[in-house]
Amino acid sequence: MRHRFHLAFPVTDLQSARQFYVDLLGCRVGRESDVWIDFDFFDHQITAHLTESANESTAANMVDGDDVPVRHFGVILEWDTWQALADRLQRQNADFVITPHIRFKGEVGEQATMFITDPSGNALEFKSFKDMNRVFTR
Repeated sequence: MRHRFHLAFPVTDLQSARQFYVDLLGCRVGRESDVWIDFDFFDHQITAHLTESANESTAANMVDGDDVPVRHFGVILEWDTWQALADRLQRQNADFVITPHIRFKGEVGEQATMFITDPSGNALEFKSFKDMNRVFTR
């Protein structure tokens, strides 16, 4: 059995969250109410909860030359899936926090990465490893 994660996160507008996660990222909608929406986020369940403030965090750390938002979530995708998503986001003129590129080139942890934020300021990272056996390699 493959385990899935669940993440609940704040949004300030459910309709803009729906447009972002469905129209831009291609997520399916699961259950919903007037104050939350479940999304199928690459086969994981994330839930956008309506709140007055998304409690944005501007803290960031330098990682291989990129100013990475400390508070973020995301998914590790297969290489071709990551590339297709990067291409789609670029075609749709997504507002990247960190543009699609390769991090740690030539090192054990070499990976493709990109960051975007949703309309409520939640930072999302999408990454990939050509060799998925190296996800946790030191």
